[in-house]
Amino acid sequence: MQRQDFYFDLPESLIAKAPTEERRGSRLLCLDGETGALAHRRFSDLLDLVEPGDLLVFNDTRVIPARLFAHKASGGRLEILIERVLDEHRALAHIRSSKSPKPGSEILLEDGTVLKMVDRHDALFELAFPEEGALAVLERLGHMPLPPYIDRADTESDKERYQTVYSRNAGAVAAPTAGLHFDEEMIESLRDKGAETAFVTLHVGAGTFQPVRVDDIHTHKMHTEILDVPESVCTAVAACKARGGRVIAVGTTSVRALESAAASGELKPTRGETDIFIYPGYTFKVVDRLITNFHLPESTLLMLVSAFAGYQHTMQAYSAAVENEYRFFSYGDAMLIERNSAVDPAEVGRK
Repeated sequence: MQRQDFYFDLPESLIAKAPTEERRGSRLLCLDGETGALAHRRFSDLLDLVEPGDLLVFNDTRVIPARLFAHKASGGRLEILIERVLDEHRALAHIRSSKSPKPGSEILLEDGTVLKMVDRHDALFELAFPEEGALAVLERLGHMPLPPYIDRADTESDKERYQTVYSRNAGAVAAPTAGLHFDEEMIESLRDKGAETAFVTLHVGAGTFQPVRVDDIHTHKMHTEILDVPESVCTAVAACKARGGRVIAVGTTSVRALESAAASGELKPTRGETDIFIYPGYTFKVVDRLITNFHLPESTLLMLVSAFAGYQHTMQAYSAAVENEYRFFSYGDAMLIERNSAVDPAEVGRK
């Protein structure tokens, strides 16, 4: 397939620049991947759409305040976006400046804290942080890394709203946005109804916003992200499949984590990196239903959704979303998608 097959016309007015007043206050477009049937609901209706015995898999990554403003010792201004914290005192970052810093040069943050540019790795710069530590400096001086399509400065409220209520493992530079719709009360209500929950970790990188630049999508190279799918998740998935429940991935990052861990055909505990690229023709091995936001035209995330629900059904659903003025992207509305089972998934986790 070609990149332009995933283009759709999106009015600027439909890009959500701020969250709804309440987390569960968004709309929910339900798509049956088998038939293409659509239903217009509220996100709070999810309590009626999840059944006892279902398993919701959340991504518990926590967004770090990854944007820093700085200047060189010579005075030139810099904007830094941390891509990955390597250890207590080192991180890889994107740097925007009129002239790239050289290895060994010093970078001064807003309060005078000094970072050192250690080395360059392709488009990323390795930075050394002082004794205080990278995460401590970011918590003190960093700004929330709002996506590029939210063209405003971050606010104090973004520190809480651009974060899921269950986030606990710091390391992402973008939120797993499908999870932003859940509050603690909704999660507890789902558990009270008899649904199970499990947590994977996938640290979302800035590459999630990088456009696909090749025409033939099969030649696109994905960015890598750090993931952790613990044994407890594998056990929970196996139990869910055995009782006839549905595995519901909350967000495309949860899908990528689960499907990466099942790359061999069997879901196994997995820690490390993934660059899995899911596009139409992919056979899903674990996930039965998907909760996700609306994604950018020609993006890898839209390609993943098209693989899950079927290309035609997905593009028709997006056309309906635009027509009905759903709110798009990170702070926007959500979809609940039933997988198109035209190709049966592997029996991962079944006894």
